[in-house]
Amino acid sequence: MRKVLVLGGTQYFGKKLVEKLIENGDEVTIATRVTKSDPFGEKVKRLVIDREKKETLAAAVEDKEWDLVYDQSCFSPMEARDAAEVLKGKVGRYIFTSTQAVYEFGTLHAEGNFDPLTYEITYKSRKEYPGYEGYKEAKRASEAVFHQLGYFNVVSVRFPIVVSEDDYTERLKFHVDKILAGQPIGIPNPEMRYSFIHADEAASFLLEIGNSAFEGPINPGSAGDISVRELVDKIALLANKEAVVENSTISGTVSPYALPGSWSIDTSLAEGLGFTFTDLNQLLDQLIKFNIQQNALN
Repeated sequence: MRKVLVLGGTQYFGKKLVEKLIENGDEVTIATRVTKSDPFGEKVKRLVIDREKKETLAAAVEDKEWDLVYDQSCFSPMEARDAAEVLKGKVGRYIFTSTQAVYEFGTLHAEGNFDPLTYEITYKSRKEYPGYEGYKEAKRASEAVFHQLGYFNVVSVRFPIVVSEDDYTERLKFHVDKILAGQPIGIPNPEMRYSFIHADEAASFLLEIGNSAFEGPINPGSAGDISVRELVDKIALLANKEAVVENSTISGTVSPYALPGSWSIDTSLAEGLGFTFTDLNQLLDQLIKFNIQQNALN
């Protein structure tokens, strides 16, 4: 039985990951601030930590060791350095949940388009990384810390936009509801393109990459990308409604996918290693239909 530590693990696909680890027969410990309840009962062990206070993590992991760590809650290089220093010698393999946002705006980025081994690290706290640009810098620097320190066998998983029927962000649902209601959607740059992955497949990928010997950055997700315009047109077609798109940034109408540029990834490395993901159009079609049905029930 493997001993697995999950930093975070009580939200969204992190919760799904913990469920899969339990089903896999692993001994699972989750480390959180305990601000949210979890459904795992006596199936997991628990540690109380604050990622912004190194001493809480050090105290929680004292005299403990794990075979594998999943880091779902690191949002600054200071937190990455603290975790690496505290867990050095206590774990051999470290899976860091990163993001496609480490790349510059653009489409179908391969892993080599951002090298964490050469990125210059500036140590700042999570509060010093506002907005999308801050998020990008924070995740870049965090990756760089783990890979440059070299304390563990590290995997940086660069997820695209995560979607599912139980997506708490409701970003896809926003578009469906607006189109069904005949309300305008503000999309200043409708040709911006993005990649996606289903939350269940994100959790499965984390489980499987943890079971592998792979090291380094990797892009998981449905192959290809789609523009916001194509996504809106797809919703309109499936809903049999006309989409009203405006060049607007008015609060309440602007698309949550109206980012300053495209962000999409090349998933061929993951596919070449034998990982499989739902076809992008099939994924979006099933979620759009689900949200249309849910809208009709409300």
